[in-house]
This record gives sequence, C-alpha cells and structure tokens, in this order.
Amino acid sequence: MTRTDTERRYELDWLRCLAFAVLILYHLGMYYVADWGWHVKTDQPQVWLQDLMIFTNPWRMSLLFLLSGMALSLVCHKYPPLQLLGLRSKRLLIPLLLTMAVLVVPQVYFEALSQQLIEPGYFKFWQQYINPWTSLLPEHHSPIGLLTWNHAWFIPYLWCYSLLALVALPLLQWLVRQAQHWPAWLALLLVLLVLAAAWYWLKPLYPSTHALVDDWYNHAKYLPVFLAGFVLARQSHWWAQLLQYRRLWLGLALLSYALIIADRHQWFDSLEDPAGTQWWLTCIVALVVVLNHWGFLLAILGYAGRYLAGRNSSWLTYCNQAILPWYLLHQTLIIVFAMVLKPLALPAGPEALLILLGTITSGALAYESIRRSSVLCLLFGLNPPANSSKLQLVEN
Repeated sequence: MTRTDTERRYELDWLRCLAFAVLILYHLGMYYVADWGWHVKTDQPQVWLQDLMIFTNPWRMSLLFLLSGMALSLVCHKYPPLQLLGLRSKRLLIPLLLTMAVLVVPQVYFEALSQQLIEPGYFKFWQQYINPWTSLLPEHHSPIGLLTWNHAWFIPYLWCYSLLALVALPLLQWLVRQAQHWPAWLALLLVLLVLAAAWYWLKPLYPSTHALVDDWYNHAKYLPVFLAGFVLARQSHWWAQLLQYRRLWLGLALLSYALIIADRHQWFDSLEDPAGTQWWLTCIVALVVVLNHWGFLLAILGYAGRYLAGRNSSWLTYCNQAILPWYLLHQTLIIVFAMVLKPLALPAGPEALLILLGTITSGALAYESIRRSSVLCLLFGLNPPANSSKLQLVEN
C-alpha cells in the first residue's frame, strides 16, 4: 500500500462507523447480560451473552483509540500544535460538558430509581445532580458531586492523550521517521510486551474505573495503542504487511478468543496454579491476552485496508458526521427505552429489538435536528450547518 500523509483514509472512516455500531450493540447487551453490573438491568438476564460480548470486549475501545491516534497523525502537519489542540478541545470538551450536565442525567436517574435510592421526580433530581455540592446520595459522590461522564469517558481520555501527543509532537515525528527503518516484527514485539507488562503488573492493582485520575491499567492499555496508531499511520511498509498477514492475525485472534472462552467454561481447571509457582502458565495467559487484543486490531486493519480503502460514498460521509452525536446519545436512549418497556414484561428478544429500533430511530431524528442548528452543532462538536459537508480528520 503506497500512502501519502495527505491522502484521505476512507477505510479508517468505515472502521470508525462500524466500531460505534458495535458499541451500540454492546451497550444494549449490557442491559441483558447476566452477572455483569450496569446502570439498569433486565429481569430476564441472559448468561449466553457473556461469551458473545467477550468477543469484542478486549479490543473494541482500543480500536477507537488506535483510529484516533492515526487520525491525529495524518492531520498534524496541517495545523500548528496549539491550533490543533484548540480544534480538538472545541470538538471534544464542549460536547463532554453537555453530556455531563444533560445527556447522561437519565442514566443516573434511572439507576438510582431502580435501586430505590431516590423518589420519582426527574427535574427535581436534575437540579440536585448538577449541583456539585449537593447532599443527595453522598455515598455516590466524586469530587464534583453526582456529575459524571458515564459512557462518554472515551472523550476526556482522548483529549488527554491528544494533549500529550501534541506536547511531545517533535519526539513523535522523530519516532515516525525512525520507524521507517524498523522491521514490522520489532514494532509488533514492542507493543505486545507493553501490553503484557501492563496486564501483569497493573491490572491486578488498578481495576478499571474510567475516572481518568486513578485508571492506570487502562491508561497503560490505551495510551500505547493511541501512540501506536500515530506511528503506524505513516508506515507504508507496515501497512503492506498488515494486508499480507491479515489471515494470520485473524486466525491467532480467533484461537486466543477460543482459549479464553474455554477457560471461562473451566476446561483448564486442572492447570490452575493458585500459588503462582508455575511461571510458564502466567506467560501463556499473557500471550493469549496480548494476541487476543492485538490480533483482532491488526486483522481488522488488514481486512479494512484490503476491502475498504478508497471506497467513499455519501452514506459514509453522512455516518462520519453523525458519529459523535450518536455516541453521546446512544446509551441514554437505550436506558430510557429499556425503562419504558420494562413494565410490559415482553420476551427478551422482541424487547431488545424494540429498544434497538427506538434507539436508532430517536438517534437519527435527533441528529437531523442537531445538524440543522448552529447552536446544537456547537454543543455536539459538529461544524456549523453551512460547513457540514467539510470533513476533516481532526474532527474524529
């Protein structure tokens, strides 16, 4: 694959849209999956969903960070770093504030209501929610009271990673140039070792919180992926090998997934080592974890590069513009429709289909309203309506 730094990567746009579509289905699954905590839960939990959701769980958010790092790399030569940071801040931080103050409130409300922690009354609750010094539900407070970003945690993480990348831009540009002389296997070995080290040393100590300040395992997982995307975007020889070995990566990814599922179903109980004396077992588990994570990422990039490169369409343009509003709205819509339908006690299958259709329909109608309003475009991180057709990688 011969690439230039100014060429539009349509395969990345396709992957971004597909990744957010998977995210919608994943969060719908969180309502139904058994034994996994979420904001609200069905009365009809489904155990079988666990195996299906584990298929994407290890890598779905990493894919978004990888694509974001690549997007930043491909656009950083177009703007001075401070201007680029300003554009990213406008694109990300204003929608984050809107999400925290307005969009996620129904999630918090229905979660507290389902646990019988509050009395019904949405607007009364909202007045307490936006007050950082509220006395409501003190056991659930963060330093800013009940205010939370919930599912939108990706946005502050992405902004912080972008800030770090722009501060270290001369170093990253040097690394991009040096990497042109590296064999692909060396770069792959490096990222595998980084993830294996994070899994071994940080995951037991720092469970996932998505709270930014104390989420060290997730930072050790996602920041290297973001930086890897920044470097990978401009390495033509690596891209060529991604396409060449895409079947290998997919095979390794599926094999590692199969081993993870087999372990969850106690196929390897005889190999358990509670004392941790068999170091080789730990090494095997680490290998399975990193291959599952990076195998799927590399396979997805390889197949996208093979079948989606250069394929633009009006549908892709439309979806690419709609991604951020849909991302901000989708989880709240899922929860609202789930709570509306729950008293009807419908079978899980038809109920899930209705929730999905309601989410898609409401999201589409909301986006059509948002993109026609200058104020809403600003709040949701979009270009003004007159410029809605002008897409830039910096916005993604």
